[in-house]
Amino acid sequence: MLGQILGNHRIIRKLGEGGMGAVYLGEHCLLGRPAAIKVLHPSLSDRPDVVMRFFNEARAATAIVDPGIVAVFDFGHHSDGSAFLVMEFLHGESLDARLARGPLPMRDALRLARQIATTLAAAHAKGIVHRDLKPENVFLVPDAEVIGGERVKILDFGIAKLLTTEASARTQAGAIMGTPAYMSPEQCRGAPDIDHRTDIYALGCALFQMVTGRTPFAATGLAEMIAAQLATPAPPPSSLAPWLPPALDRVVARCLAKAPADRYASMVEVAAALELIVTTDAATVIAAAPALAAVGAAPQPTTLGGGAGEVTVASRPRRTWLVGGALALVAGVAGLVGLVVAGGGGGEPTGAAVDPTPTRAIVDGGAAPPDAAPAPVAPPPDAPPTADASAVDAAAEPIDDAPRPRRRRSATSATPPPAPSPTAPPPTGPARCPIGPDGLPTERC
Repeated sequence: MLGQILGNHRIIRKLGEGGMGAVYLGEHCLLGRPAAIKVLHPSLSDRPDVVMRFFNEARAATAIVDPGIVAVFDFGHHSDGSAFLVMEFLHGESLDARLARGPLPMRDALRLARQIATTLAAAHAKGIVHRDLKPENVFLVPDAEVIGGERVKILDFGIAKLLTTEASARTQAGAIMGTPAYMSPEQCRGAPDIDHRTDIYALGCALFQMVTGRTPFAATGLAEMIAAQLATPAPPPSSLAPWLPPALDRVVARCLAKAPADRYASMVEVAAALELIVTTDAATVIAAAPALAAVGAAPQPTTLGGGAGEVTVASRPRRTWLVGGALALVAGVAGLVGLVVAGGGGGEPTGAAVDPTPTRAIVDGGAAPPDAAPAPVAPPPDAPPTADASAVDAAAEPIDDAPRPRRRRSATSATPPPAPSPTAPPPTGPARCPIGPDGLPTERC
C-alpha cells in the first residue's frame, strides 16, 4: 500500500503489523503533517461487528476534548474495502515498554496515574468507558509544558463502551472483552451494566504494576487470573515494596475493591487522592526507599571503617553533616591523626591559644586509644553549646583556653635591670655661656 492515498493522506512506510491489521506512517497530501494510519485487515473489514469496534475508536476520540486523547483526523473505507483510521502520530514510548525496564519511582508513578485519571475523567464525562486500560494502551509523549516532561496519551478506545441506548443495545450480553490481568470482576463475569468504575479498577491494577513491577495477581493461566480477579483480595503494594507509604496502599485497595460501590465514585476523586499522596507522603518515601536512603535519611551517628577511624555526628544541618563526612573520609585516606576541625568562621593560623567554639569535630585517622571515646560533635552555633573540653581525644594536643601565668625570678638569681636614666627636659630657648667674676664669658663657652 506504499504510496497509496487514503482520504487526504499518503502512505509513506509501514510501522508495524498485527492480527487486526497494519499501521503505516503517512502524511497529509497538502499540509505535509505526519499521521499514523491504521488499516484493518481485509478479511476483518467484511465483519460489521469488527468494523464497528474499529470506528468506535474514532467516535470516542472525537467526542472527548482532552490533551490526553489521541486526535483522529479521518476514517473510512479504502477502494479495496479495507477500513482505515488516520490518527495523530506520536513520538515516545508506551508505558508497557517503560515498565519492561523495571518499576517506576513512586513520584513518577503517581504523576502518570494522575494524568491517566484526569483524561479518563474527561472520557467518563462524555459517557465513554474505555474497558481496556492497561500499560500497553498508555503512551508517554515528551512535553516540556507538563510536570515531569512527558504527557500521557491513552490509546485504543476500540472496545470502549459508549453509554447510550443504541450502544448498550448492541453490546452482546455475556461477552468478555478486555485484558484479564486488568479486568474488573464485573468484566470477568460479562456483566452488561459495566460503568466507569471498571476503568478505576483497571487503573488500580496499572498503578500497582507501576510501583512494584508486577500486576496484583500472579496467575499462571486465564482461568486462574479470572478467579483471582473475582474473589482474591489484592495484596498491598508495600508488601512488595516496603518503602511505599500506607496512603498509597489505601488508594490502590480502594481502586481494587471487588464491589464497584466500594471503589472511588469517579476518576476525579482518584486524581485528588493521588495528588494528596504527592504532597504529604513523598518525603517519607524518599527517606525510606533503599536507593535513596543516604540522601533522605536524617543525619545519624556514622562509623567509617578502615583507616578513617570513628566519627560521631550529632544533629546538625544536613549540609554541614555532608561536608563533615567528606572531611572524615579525606582524613582517613590521608592518614591524618588528631586533626581538629573547628566550626564557625576560620581562625588565624598562629600558635596562640584558641577559644573553643560550640561546633568542633575530631577526626582520628588511626586507631583510637583503648580508653579514648569518640568526640561528639556539638549542635550548630545557634544552639547552646554542649561540648565539654574533656571530650577532646587523648591523642590530640590539648588546647589552652587562657594564657599561662608568667614565672617570677628571685632577686638572688639574676641582677635586676638598670633603671632607666631620667630624660632632661627639652631646652626652652637659645643656649648661654656662663659669665665669670669679671663679667666676661669663661673659656668653656
